[in-house]
Amino acid sequence: MKAVYLDFQSLDKNDLDFSGLHAVFDELTLHAATAPEQVLERVQQADVIITNKVLISAEVMQQCPQLKLILISATGTNNVDLAQAAQQGITVCNCQGYGTSAVAQHTLMLMLNLATSFRQYDRAVQQGEWNQANQFCLLDYPIIELAGKTLGIVGYGELGKAVAHLAQAFGMHIMIAALPKRPAAAERVPFAELLPQVDFLSLHCPLTEDTRDLLDAEAFSKMKPSAFVINCARGGVVNEQALADALRAGQIAGAATDVLTVEPPAEGNVLLDSSIPNLIITPHSAWGSVDARQRIVQQMIENTDAFKAGFPVRKVN
Repeated sequence: MKAVYLDFQSLDKNDLDFSGLHAVFDELTLHAATAPEQVLERVQQADVIITNKVLISAEVMQQCPQLKLILISATGTNNVDLAQAAQQGITVCNCQGYGTSAVAQHTLMLMLNLATSFRQYDRAVQQGEWNQANQFCLLDYPIIELAGKTLGIVGYGELGKAVAHLAQAFGMHIMIAALPKRPAAAERVPFAELLPQVDFLSLHCPLTEDTRDLLDAEAFSKMKPSAFVINCARGGVVNEQALADALRAGQIAGAATDVLTVEPPAEGNVLLDSSIPNLIITPHSAWGSVDARQRIVQQMIENTDAFKAGFPVRKVN
């Protein structure tokens, strides 16, 4: 089979091993990136298309009668017209669960940074404040322990459970939120009731019409002024203006987010204002460990082998 990878640099930073992926194809062509006007020319003779974010439209597929398989080197499938693929008998497979450990680790890292005022102390040392101190240590910024604190988790799938497991190792008490319009469950607390009880709130739910702006001005008003929010889900789950306002007003103690509503924030974002107190922003990098990205490569190899054997795995159409 002849395969074309349209945007491998969105996954690889010269730190991944693609030898196994090359081995499952008769020919594999790698393109660092592909502009929309280049797609058809590059895939027209391919049996297999590999894409992370490059759009594979119905029009492109219609002009590729030999196309058999589309491998998405991510979980999201919105860049492939699944209806057209099904109509043409093209199998589409994605990658799943590859970043669980990385995202859970990143979530705890953000929690620990907030709990220990790490950025403030690091900045103080860099600016020479420790050199000028009149005692052996600096204690100018609050430091709290995770042990004994209550962590509320919104979205208790694979990621939420992994975060809970790590948090329990720190001695945290776990509460699980019931998402809006989801069936009631005995161990889950309605979201509005959970908010005033938690010391940390960690978001791991998908962005849907039911979760968009889930954390808005009203939600922040219900939280403790000592509480922290961590968002490693999707930007739209948190109303960004409401978060900025809540931090400025001291309604919550701090927040950290790995996601914004528009990425990259080429036109700016309300949360990028440096005057917002105690806000940490990371550039959607929680998932991106070398280990997680290599697992994506391995899953694409598995997807291809399974397709060849006639029993596709991680099939999404």
